[in-house]
Amino acid sequence: MEKLITMENLRNFAYVNDRICKKPIRGVVLNFFGLGCQAMYHEETEDGKFYAEQGILYVTPYTNPWAWMNRQSVDYTDEILDVLFAAYGLGEDTPVVSSGGSMGGMAALIYTKNAKRTPVACVVNCPVCDTVFHFTERVDLPRTLYSALWYEDGSLDQALRAASPLHLAAEMPKVSYHLFHCDADTAVNIHSHSEKFVEAMRAAGQSITFDIAPGREHCDLTEELTAKYKQYCAEAVLAR
Repeated sequence: MEKLITMENLRNFAYVNDRICKKPIRGVVLNFFGLGCQAMYHEETEDGKFYAEQGILYVTPYTNPWAWMNRQSVDYTDEILDVLFAAYGLGEDTPVVSSGGSMGGMAALIYTKNAKRTPVACVVNCPVCDTVFHFTERVDLPRTLYSALWYEDGSLDQALRAASPLHLAAEMPKVSYHLFHCDADTAVNIHSHSEKFVEAMRAAGQSITFDIAPGREHCDLTEELTAKYKQYCAEAVLAR
């Protein structure tokens, strides 16, 4: 299919804070939704305002709610960035940060590996890291992963492994990774996901930080950790 996204229709496909972003633009922070989210933003968000003040484009692609960062979602996100880079004359060395929580955290990690423009950093909250295990973790998940990966080559197990950050740790690009997880998370178990992923990443020589939110449930970071999460994103851009 021909590419459809332009600056004129961009807000049908993503939230972008470009109208309020200070110029010159210093970089981009991508934010990926969690499973099932269908939100569209018609007003500027608080996060959009936070990054705009620092000259950072904040972009939330409106990917399929069951996307699991499949090939179409990677291409969709790349297309959005192509439009923004062209419209604002951004050089290919403009830093991009990939971020998100839950399925969006997995999406941020997989996008970091497969993106047209490799992000300089990835910042994630309670991410799904073992997609193979996650298929069995809750009864609501198999239909979503099956839907997202239907057109992938090979068996379902092969498709799940190709979309599983834990199984790709040794292949992840050498950039900065910052991972947060709430230890009372019953939706995405910290021991089965983040702890194993961090161990695998460190064994592969990757640069990764790991912050744990004690007693907090899924993606429910404290105010302090939320600020730290946003600062990791901003600093990865501003340090360039």
